[in-house]
Amino acid sequence: MSRRPGSAEPGGARGERGERPVVPRAEFGSYYGRPVLHEPVWRAPGAPGYLFLGGLAGASSALAGFAQLSGNGELSRAAKVGAAGAVGLSMVALVHDLGRPVRFLNMLRVFKVTSPMSIGSWLLTAYGPAAGGAAASAVTGRLPRAGAAATAGAAAFGLGVASYTAALLCDTAVPAWHEGHREMPYVFVGSAATAAGGLGMLAVRPQRAGQAVRFAVLGAATELTAKSLLLRRLGASAQPYQSGRAGRLMEAGEVLTAAGLAGAVLAGRSRAAAALSGAALLAASALTRFGVFEAGRASARDPKYTVAPQRDRLRGQAGVTRGT
Repeated sequence: MSRRPGSAEPGGARGERGERPVVPRAEFGSYYGRPVLHEPVWRAPGAPGYLFLGGLAGASSALAGFAQLSGNGELSRAAKVGAAGAVGLSMVALVHDLGRPVRFLNMLRVFKVTSPMSIGSWLLTAYGPAAGGAAASAVTGRLPRAGAAATAGAAAFGLGVASYTAALLCDTAVPAWHEGHREMPYVFVGSAATAAGGLGMLAVRPQRAGQAVRFAVLGAATELTAKSLLLRRLGASAQPYQSGRAGRLMEAGEVLTAAGLAGAVLAGRSRAAAALSGAALLAASALTRFGVFEAGRASARDPKYTVAPQRDRLRGQAGVTRGT
């Protein structure tokens, strides 16, 4: 059989030396630079407002439970009222984002343990009445036993309400959210505790705000540590959290967190200084939630944040296969 001049024989000299590929290595590009994923349909301020207010409510109920056990009635009452108000506003924000109230009711038609949205809907349904009952009993002084039971229930459900939204975001295909699934629950719970502590500092006398300050310090330490670990692990894929609108929001949140904690430690018995510190911590928590939300939207718009992690995983799998 004759061959064309210059064709390489299998196993021949040219085959051994290898040939320069005629076709250049493929580089990723999407059609007309369009995103690979659809941007999340959730919109600001409804969705990130719901993330912030739900976390504030759940963590405030937990703080109220601790304060009641220690006999700090002033802080317990303020935290219960704050939790009830926050969960009410969070439902308003959620319904605003959904468009129609009936859509929330439709989510209660099924209970699916593998769906963070289904779990969250039922958590809110159980938590809302408990938080409201605890607040009503604290304000009126009536039905103390029922109020104590409601306080315990709200504290238990509140921990889930403060954390499930992290799972809700990370369960999506949005790159910045999905890739941060290890640390995001700690970021959200820490941010919620910071907000609850800030609300307590804002609402009660400095002499009775010690537990709120400790709650805020613990929450801020958890949030900042988890955020640092998240950015370090993601490497180049963490850029959505560090640039653009999301980066500015996250940075402002960190600055306010540091300022609020410094003010809480140095405020002493100054009611005005404690209130300013509490307001700073509340704002910091809100900015963190809005920053995380904006980072997810930015990562969905840029195709590289979808493709690069997939390639990294494929390279890792190929390395493991060769090693075995």
